[in-house]
Amino acid sequence: MSEDACPLPTRPSDDDAAVIRRMLSAKRIAVVGLSDDPTRPSHDVARYLHSVGKEIIPVNPNHAKVLGLKCYPSLEAVPGPVDVVDVFRRAEFCADVVRDAIAAGAQGVWLQTGIICEEARQLAAEAGIDFVHDRCMKVEHHFRGGSVTKLTRRVSDP
Repeated sequence: MSEDACPLPTRPSDDDAAVIRRMLSAKRIAVVGLSDDPTRPSHDVARYLHSVGKEIIPVNPNHAKVLGLKCYPSLEAVPGPVDVVDVFRRAEFCADVVRDAIAAGAQGVWLQTGIICEEARQLAAEAGIDFVHDRCMKVEHHFRGGSVTKLTRRVSDP
């Protein structure tokens, strides 16, 4: 995995910190664009999140299994509720992913580092779901000590 794929996070605003905290506490995470290639950032991030107890749901129409888990062709095909949708797709596809996440009842959408899509942000805001872009879920979790509580403490520090 390239070191540039997930740089250290900048300090979030108080509002962003609350959203990050909620999304890091998610239990069931659908990873859209998850690759079966262990050198890809999506694979590394999903493997890490799985190792810290998150239920990972691979979403990629090009694979039957990733990380030994059944891979679904779309968010619509995922059975049961999804807490957060972690997105590894180019920005031009993200608005459609957010529409699918909203339809699936997801509570939030996280666009990984380097992915920024204003239309996706607006759609999430209109639907009232959490949204983060241009941040790495693995780095945020790891940087915060793997604990949502530590994120709360760190944000309140002067």
